Amino acid sequence: MKLEVRDLGVWFADRRVVEVDSLELDRGETLGLVGETGSGKSMTAYAIAGLAPGMGARVEGSVQLDGRELTTLSQGAWRDIRGRRIAMIFQAPISSLNPVFRTGDVFTRALQLHGASKAEARTRAAEAMRSVSLSPDLLRRYPHQLSGGQAQRIAIAQAIALRAEVLIADEPTSALDVTVQAEILEQLQKLRTEEGIATLFISHDLAVVSGLCDRVAIMRDGRIVERGPVRETLTSPQHAYTRELLAAVPRLGEAGNAHA
Repeated sequence: MKLEVRDLGVWFADRRVVEVDSLELDRGETLGLVGETGSGKSMTAYAIAGLAPGMGARVEGSVQLDGRELTTLSQGAWRDIRGRRIAMIFQAPISSLNPVFRTGDVFTRALQLHGASKAEARTRAAEAMRSVSLSPDLLRRYPHQLSGGQAQRIAIAQAIALRAEVLIADEPTSALDVTVQAEILEQLQKLRTEEGIATLFISHDLAVVSGLCDRVAIMRDGRIVERGPVRETLTSPQHAYTRELLAAVPRLGEAGNAHA
């Protein structure tokens, strides 16, 4: 599996909000895409997942999965790829679920759309729920009956059940408390080591990225200004903006020193 992005541009009318020269993602790799709010991270993700046109954006350039061009696909062709090969989890997954349907109905319907029988869909959904340490009974609940952590793990479980090859995680832990955040990050690590899923992890949190990702790309004003192995990039940044982001990360003891 290889995901390749080349000369990606995302436009709203005559305003270009993303201008990415290149991004690559290989099987079992986690790439962090980091930047401040409004830097273009999420719109880059939506363009890769084929969701940007539905938001009124125009997408230029190339996004290829194993050599197949995705930017020119019809919506029907995208439905076959999205979920089955490329899955996406959002910062607030509850808001992306239909509130009038039980969570399990949405889950199993997605599996059926990709060829599973109703019985197989139920079995795979239950197995995937257990793999993220959740009871399959939660599938009977409506979205508003789930906690943020439960909803996020169900989104991960769906990616597992669909046997996705690429997972795009858009700020998946920023709305969660520290304990639940750690559980979600552990699940993402398991996806990589046990399932070989490649992950594009979008975040503004350099501490999380440093612990989870293999490589990192730093984004500012829609462009990638620095990229490289995560440890090397975050310990010896070359770009001034990367140094600014690192300088803004709170360090242990700083609060205490401020009151001294």
